[in-house]
Amino acid sequence: MRRGFSAAAAVAVAVALTGTACSSSDSGSKTPASASSAATTASSAAATASPTTTAAPVAADKLPALVPIPANSQTTKGPDNIADGGIHLYFQVNGSPTDVMTAYKAALEEKGWTVTTMVTSGGQGGGGATYTGTNGGAYGVFDGGGYSTNTYLDVCAWPTKPASPNCSRGAR
Repeated sequence: MRRGFSAAAAVAVAVALTGTACSSSDSGSKTPASASSAATTASSAAATASPTTTAAPVAADKLPALVPIPANSQTTKGPDNIADGGIHLYFQVNGSPTDVMTAYKAALEEKGWTVTTMVTSGGQGGGGATYTGTNGGAYGVFDGGGYSTNTYLDVCAWPTKPASPNCSRGAR
Protein backbone atom coordinates (compact mmCIF):
# COMPACT_ATOMS: atom_id res chain seq x y z
CA MET A 1 0.00 0.00 0.00
CA ARG A 2 2.86 2.32 0.84
CA ARG A 3 4.37 1.79 -2.60
CA GLY A 4 1.05 2.69 -4.36
CA PHE A 5 0.81 5.84 -2.25
CA SER A 6 4.35 6.90 -3.27
CA ALA A 7 3.62 6.41 -6.97
CA ALA A 8 0.37 8.36 -6.69
CA ALA A 9 2.14 11.14 -4.80
CA ALA A 10 4.86 11.32 -7.46
CA VAL A 11 2.27 11.61 -10.22
CA ALA A 12 0.41 14.33 -8.30
CA VAL A 13 3.63 16.31 -7.81
CA ALA A 14 4.52 15.95 -11.52
CA VAL A 15 1.07 17.14 -12.58
CA ALA A 16 1.21 20.07 -10.16
CA LEU A 17 4.65 21.14 -11.40
CA THR A 18 3.62 20.82 -15.03
CA GLY A 19 0.47 22.83 -14.41
CA THR A 20 2.43 25.52 -12.59
CA ALA A 21 5.05 25.73 -15.32
CA CYS A 22 2.46 25.94 -18.08
CA SER A 23 0.27 28.47 -16.33
CA SER A 24 3.14 30.88 -15.79
CA SER A 25 4.40 30.69 -19.38
CA ASP A 26 1.81 33.20 -20.72
CA SER A 27 1.67 31.05 -23.89
CA GLY A 28 3.60 33.69 -25.78
CA SER A 29 1.16 36.51 -25.03
CA LYS A 30 3.84 38.71 -23.50
CA THR A 31 7.24 39.34 -25.02
CA PRO A 32 10.20 41.27 -23.68
CA ALA A 33 10.62 44.75 -25.17
CA SER A 34 13.58 43.71 -27.33
CA ALA A 35 11.76 40.67 -28.73
CA SER A 36 8.64 42.75 -29.35
CA SER A 37 10.71 45.39 -31.13
CA ALA A 38 12.43 42.77 -33.29
CA ALA A 39 9.11 41.13 -34.12
CA THR A 40 7.59 44.48 -35.06
CA THR A 41 10.56 45.32 -37.27
CA ALA A 42 10.45 41.90 -38.94
CA SER A 43 6.70 42.03 -39.57
CA SER A 44 6.82 45.56 -40.97
CA ALA A 45 9.74 44.61 -43.21
CA ALA A 46 7.80 41.59 -44.47
CA ALA A 47 4.75 43.73 -45.13
CA THR A 48 6.86 46.20 -47.10
CA ALA A 49 8.73 43.50 -49.04
CA SER A 50 5.72 41.45 -50.14
CA PRO A 51 2.51 43.38 -50.71
CA THR A 52 -0.58 41.24 -51.03
CA THR A 53 -2.13 42.89 -54.06
CA THR A 54 -3.79 41.04 -56.89
CA ALA A 55 -2.84 41.82 -60.47
CA ALA A 56 -5.44 43.75 -62.43
CA PRO A 57 -7.54 41.78 -64.90
CA VAL A 58 -6.32 41.75 -68.48
CA ALA A 59 -8.60 43.35 -71.08
CA ALA A 60 -10.47 40.60 -72.94
CA ASP A 61 -9.30 41.89 -76.33
CA LYS A 62 -5.67 41.43 -75.21
CA LEU A 63 -6.04 37.72 -74.38
CA PRO A 64 -5.33 36.34 -77.90
CA ALA A 65 -1.93 38.07 -77.94
CA LEU A 66 -0.97 36.25 -74.73
CA VAL A 67 -1.55 32.81 -76.27
CA PRO A 68 1.37 31.42 -78.31
CA ILE A 69 0.62 29.43 -81.45
CA PRO A 70 2.39 26.07 -81.22
CA ALA A 71 5.15 25.33 -83.70
CA ASN A 72 4.07 22.94 -86.48
CA SER A 73 0.36 23.76 -86.05
CA GLN A 74 -1.70 22.09 -88.78
CA THR A 75 -5.10 23.42 -87.70
CA THR A 76 -6.05 26.45 -85.63
CA LYS A 77 -9.60 27.27 -84.50
CA GLY A 78 -10.68 30.26 -82.45
CA PRO A 79 -10.57 32.30 -80.47
CA ASP A 80 -14.13 31.53 -79.42
CA ASN A 81 -15.77 33.34 -76.52
CA ILE A 82 -16.41 31.28 -73.40
CA ALA A 83 -17.87 31.99 -69.96
CA ASP A 84 -16.45 34.67 -67.67
CA GLY A 85 -15.07 36.76 -70.55
CA GLY A 86 -12.59 34.09 -71.60
CA ILE A 87 -11.49 32.69 -74.93
CA HIS A 88 -10.94 29.16 -76.22
CA LEU A 89 -8.51 28.15 -78.95
CA TYR A 90 -7.85 24.76 -80.47
CA PHE A 91 -4.70 23.60 -82.21
CA GLN A 92 -3.85 20.40 -84.02
CA VAL A 93 -0.09 20.06 -84.04
CA ASN A 94 2.24 17.81 -86.01
CA GLY A 95 4.54 16.30 -83.36
CA SER A 96 4.66 13.83 -80.51
CA PRO A 97 2.51 14.83 -77.53
CA THR A 98 5.43 14.93 -75.10
CA ASP A 99 7.58 17.08 -77.40
CA VAL A 100 4.72 19.42 -78.34
CA MET A 101 3.60 19.99 -74.75
CA THR A 102 7.17 20.52 -73.50
CA ALA A 103 7.77 23.08 -76.26
CA TYR A 104 4.41 24.74 -75.60
CA LYS A 105 5.22 25.16 -71.91
CA ALA A 106 8.47 26.90 -72.91
CA ALA A 107 6.56 29.12 -75.38
CA LEU A 108 4.09 30.10 -72.63
CA GLU A 109 6.96 31.05 -70.33
CA GLU A 110 8.55 33.11 -73.12
CA LYS A 111 5.24 35.03 -73.40
CA GLY A 112 5.39 35.84 -69.69
CA TRP A 113 3.22 33.07 -68.24
CA THR A 114 4.03 31.56 -64.86
CA VAL A 115 3.16 27.93 -65.56
CA THR A 116 2.17 25.14 -63.18
CA THR A 117 2.14 21.55 -64.41
CA MET A 118 -1.06 19.86 -63.27
CA VAL A 119 -0.49 16.46 -64.89
CA THR A 120 1.68 14.81 -67.52
CA SER A 121 1.49 11.39 -69.10
CA GLY A 122 3.36 9.50 -71.74
CA GLY A 123 4.35 6.15 -73.08
CA GLN A 124 3.84 3.85 -76.06
CA GLY A 125 3.76 6.83 -78.46
CA GLY A 126 1.01 8.73 -76.67
CA GLY A 127 0.79 11.23 -73.87
CA GLY A 128 0.04 14.78 -72.97
CA ALA A 129 -0.03 17.39 -70.25
CA THR A 130 -2.28 19.91 -68.57
CA TYR A 131 -0.86 23.22 -67.41
CA THR A 132 -2.38 26.20 -65.66
CA GLY A 133 -0.81 29.61 -65.57
CA THR A 134 -1.01 33.30 -64.85
CA ASN A 135 0.20 36.23 -66.91
CA GLY A 136 -0.38 39.43 -64.97
CA GLY A 137 -4.04 39.15 -64.00
CA ALA A 138 -4.84 36.68 -66.80
CA TYR A 139 -5.41 33.01 -66.03
CA GLY A 140 -5.07 30.11 -68.45
CA VAL A 141 -5.63 26.38 -68.77
CA PHE A 142 -3.60 24.54 -71.42
CA ASP A 143 -4.61 20.93 -72.08
CA GLY A 144 -3.02 18.81 -74.78
CA GLY A 145 -2.42 15.23 -75.75
CA GLY A 146 -2.48 12.73 -78.54
CA TYR A 147 -0.73 9.80 -80.13
CA SER A 148 2.21 9.32 -82.48
CA THR A 149 2.66 12.59 -84.38
CA ASN A 150 -0.82 14.01 -83.73
CA THR A 151 -1.24 16.32 -80.75
CA TYR A 152 -4.44 18.17 -79.94
CA LEU A 153 -4.24 21.25 -77.75
CA ASP A 154 -7.12 23.15 -76.12
CA VAL A 155 -6.27 26.54 -74.65
CA CYS A 156 -8.53 28.71 -72.50
CA ALA A 157 -7.58 32.13 -71.16
CA TRP A 158 -9.54 34.54 -68.99
CA PRO A 159 -8.98 38.17 -67.97
CA THR A 160 -8.78 36.94 -64.36
CA LYS A 161 -9.15 33.52 -62.73
CA PRO A 162 -12.81 32.46 -62.86
CA ALA A 163 -14.51 30.63 -60.00
CA SER A 164 -14.68 27.49 -62.15
CA PRO A 165 -11.96 27.52 -64.83
CA ASN A 166 -13.41 24.84 -67.10
CA CYS A 167 -11.58 24.49 -70.41
CA SER A 168 -13.69 21.92 -72.21
CA ARG A 169 -12.72 20.66 -75.61
CA GLY A 170 -14.30 22.64 -78.38
CA ALA A 171 -15.69 21.49 -81.71
CA ARG A 172 -13.01 19.80 -83.74
